[in-house]
Amino acid sequence: MKKIIFTLSFMVVALSNFAQLTYKDVAPIFYSRCTSCHHKGIQAPYLTNYATTFSWRFTIANNLTINRMPPWPPDTTYSRFLHENKITPSEKALIQQWVTQGAAKGDTTQAPPVPYYTPYKLTGTPNLILSIPTFTSNAFGQDSYVCFSLPTGLTQDRILRAYEVIAGNPSIVHHVVANIDTNGITLDDLSGSCYNISGDYSIGGYAPGSPPTVFPGQGQLKMGIKIKAGSRLVLQIHYPVGSAGQVDSTKIRLFFYPLGTTGVRNVYVTTPLQNWTMNLPANTVKTYTAKCSNMAANNSTLSIFGTFPHSHKIATKIVNYAYSGIDTVPLIRINKWAFDQQGYYTFNKMPKVSPTYTIMSSHVYDNTTNNPNNPTPVQVNAGLNTGNEMLFDSFQWLIYQNGDETIDVEAVLATDSLLQPAVASIKENHISMGDFRTYAYPNPSEGSVKIGYSIDNPCKVSVDIYSVLGTVVKSVSSNFENIGTHEILWDGKNNAGINLPAGTYVYLVKAGAKQSYGKLTLLPAKN
Repeated sequence: MKKIIFTLSFMVVALSNFAQLTYKDVAPIFYSRCTSCHHKGIQAPYLTNYATTFSWRFTIANNLTINRMPPWPPDTTYSRFLHENKITPSEKALIQQWVTQGAAKGDTTQAPPVPYYTPYKLTGTPNLILSIPTFTSNAFGQDSYVCFSLPTGLTQDRILRAYEVIAGNPSIVHHVVANIDTNGITLDDLSGSCYNISGDYSIGGYAPGSPPTVFPGQGQLKMGIKIKAGSRLVLQIHYPVGSAGQVDSTKIRLFFYPLGTTGVRNVYVTTPLQNWTMNLPANTVKTYTAKCSNMAANNSTLSIFGTFPHSHKIATKIVNYAYSGIDTVPLIRINKWAFDQQGYYTFNKMPKVSPTYTIMSSHVYDNTTNNPNNPTPVQVNAGLNTGNEMLFDSFQWLIYQNGDETIDVEAVLATDSLLQPAVASIKENHISMGDFRTYAYPNPSEGSVKIGYSIDNPCKVSVDIYSVLGTVVKSVSSNFENIGTHEILWDGKNNAGINLPAGTYVYLVKAGAKQSYGKLTLLPAKN
């Protein structure tokens, strides 16, 4: 008997052997790769149903061909981050084949349930919610920068552990920058020209599609930003030209550590890499750079938690790194910069940057017709408006402690209560083939997962667990089953009875000639 080796991608390819692909065959890919952004209230088109997906089928196929969607700008061969939104070659090929075949509808009831999205990505009740007054954009002839100074009402010092910005009108909120005014004296500036946001320090910001900011708050890594009693939170919101008359009501949800929490390391958010000398004549390609010898005032070794490189529409490539003259520490490289795809990227493992290294930035600006984002080249200079250009690269960092670079940030955050589903027992991540459906719950889990399936004819059923490399790690069951619904329990161990490491696995259920699979996420066991 031939050894069966496949990955999740291979299983998707297997679907293409069917004579006619229908929506149910590609819906799981749209749900897992696209709808976190393309759902109602975030960004059109809303790819949560057949009708809309069909209408956009040719654009979708083209965006896949040119690697524009799903958006994940950082080069994963250079550095790795959390939440990488990468589509596999086989998933891409399946969608393109579906489109080529005519994007048939088929029986849409056979597709998995549409994911349910709430306006919020963080679970639980925030300690503080601050909202701007309902505001009508004043971006008539040029972009508008508006600053709202919001009193926190804090009567005691607190440590910020997480926050998320909820754009009241995502279609017109280009970005939000959040600063803390510790003296509580800043006033609103609604003129549209609030380019220099006031405040003593930044806590970060928001760009469309960017995830909330959550600092690890347990075990070997506890991080946060101190906010003094009586402080004001200043939100600078950028509304692009053409949005005038549209209404916004953006808010920010803040989560604090409990009062009295100790051992929290302070996070700093700074923008050390800036260049305001850019002069980009039409029909030229230029590279501009910036550098910083060290971000810490005391010349300390740093641990870099996240990075947010920023330019506008003429930029095509960005790279950040730290260099000692001999050695290079890669930070981020974006080979195809896209203005509408930006935000903070959190490192899987924090790069260590000693004071002997210089942090460097290089941005390439293509002001020619070869740049697809620049159909009519004109003179472009450095500036704050969308029609200007910027080199403005930010970092979230902390003072280095021994062993920081070995901490698995993804594993620490995997069990964070703020990032867990509100209902942990939802039966999810199931993908059906034909009329055979399966489920797994709780998912993610710490090692005890029920895998369920329903059969309408007595048959032999086998359940196997695979690693993402396609190797069978556990054969859970292989029995003759009667008609009905059945569940088996996987304890998170391999065939030798050894606990498997945290990560992603795939289960495959075979019932006679039918089969169905799903993704499993195994979390680190709590100590």
